[in-house]
Amino acid sequence: MRHAIRFLLGHEARTIESCDPTLTVLDWLRGPERLIGTKEGCNEGDCGACTVVVVRPEGPPGAERLRYRAVDACITFLGQLDGCQLLTVEHLRGADGTLHPVQRLMVEEHGSQCGFCTPGFVMSLFALTKDPPAATGDARSSASPIDDALAGNLCRCTGYAPIVRAAERALAAPEADAFDAAHDATLARLLRLHDAETVAVAGPRGRFLAPATIPALVDLVAEHPRATIVAGATDVALWVTKGLRVLDPVIWLGRVRALRVVDETPDHLSLGAGVSLAEAGTHLARLHPDLGELFRRHGAAQTRNAGTLGGNIANGSPIGDAAPALIALGARLHLIGRGTEREIPLEDFFIAHGRQDLRPGEIVAGVRVPKLGPETIFRAYKVSKRFDEDISALLGAFRLTRDGGTVTQARIAYGGMAGTPKRALRAEAALAGLPLDAALVPAVRAALAQDFTPLSDMRASAGYRLKVAGNLIERLIHESGPHAPETCLAAIREPAHA
Repeated sequence: MRHAIRFLLGHEARTIESCDPTLTVLDWLRGPERLIGTKEGCNEGDCGACTVVVVRPEGPPGAERLRYRAVDACITFLGQLDGCQLLTVEHLRGADGTLHPVQRLMVEEHGSQCGFCTPGFVMSLFALTKDPPAATGDARSSASPIDDALAGNLCRCTGYAPIVRAAERALAAPEADAFDAAHDATLARLLRLHDAETVAVAGPRGRFLAPATIPALVDLVAEHPRATIVAGATDVALWVTKGLRVLDPVIWLGRVRALRVVDETPDHLSLGAGVSLAEAGTHLARLHPDLGELFRRHGAAQTRNAGTLGGNIANGSPIGDAAPALIALGARLHLIGRGTEREIPLEDFFIAHGRQDLRPGEIVAGVRVPKLGPETIFRAYKVSKRFDEDISALLGAFRLTRDGGTVTQARIAYGGMAGTPKRALRAEAALAGLPLDAALVPAVRAALAQDFTPLSDMRASAGYRLKVAGNLIERLIHESGPHAPETCLAAIREPAHA
């Protein structure tokens, strides 16, 4: 075992031999390091004032390159920095004190007023310039790449137009910086930090364990049955920052490269549990654009960069976005333990609220997703109070196979309608064997009322959920006809000079 967390803070090496397992990067920066440019706003990953950039080598062995990811420091544990470079707003200025190009453009475009949110905006824009988004050409997406990158950064006083103008200039004329010049040296330093050892660091309030291989991981899970298993920590960290829970020990999966493997065959796409939500969305978008748009709306970029597909499934949330879509697609879940391995239909994993089919010592290792056939219709619709960076009130996903105009098979899954993500079996039966026609809507609505008895909560009432669940099937039918109307309106943006 290695009894230290190793990473780069800027270009300086850091070795942490003792810390609490749930010490956040934000508290460490503002406390022991006295780097107070990173701000605490919401302390739950919503406002972006604490945005920092984490740099890691990514790619196949021998062909790695550095990838810059914006994350929320308030919901990232310090141990998750092992093997990476951490950059804060203090690290952007030059050795002679000159501003980084992104900072200079923010000044020139008057993108700051009170300044509290500005470091977070700067770091999100910095990450955006390091990994510019590829043009997808997907008409279903309602956000520009800049709006998407900044959706997780909230500003109360300036207004977003000058910040967007700074971003547009930064992307239109990229400028090389000190990080580009140091790329190869930084990559080599980070690669030297990677090893096959299990990291084990203890502090006054518990232990942080980070295995590097699957055998080491399943051994640790078996030996510590009460451990909290963490992937991206975007959910678990709230237990600490809001619930003030003490977690001991914490087992972090982020060093297990085998959990980040993506494999593709002519019939299936297999995604490891450690694949980030951002990367999963990129791969799944190739199966259907609705999947890409669904994952784009999963929180903000900071959340998608840190959160993982396996974590989104394993926590069993009834309003997690990934599970209903994957259930509708017929995905199967790969589970492993010490000396055991099995695969189950994803819908069978969710037993009841807070209960999953996870045997002692088992972990979620990955998910296998069937590809869509030529006669298959797929749609996924997310309904939330805000369009971006919001938790679903209701999510419906639909996979229909047709022979001519007749539905031969239907798979319908909802999130937010029950204590778990769940299939609508009666609604599926109401569609099977019949032409897909608006005349079916009343029967499908009646079937949904038998499939679900939704709850009322802060996001929606039971009546609203049941009504909208039926509306989504009606929308599906209208969109699947020979003369489908346009039901997804692209966002209208004012010109940058307005």
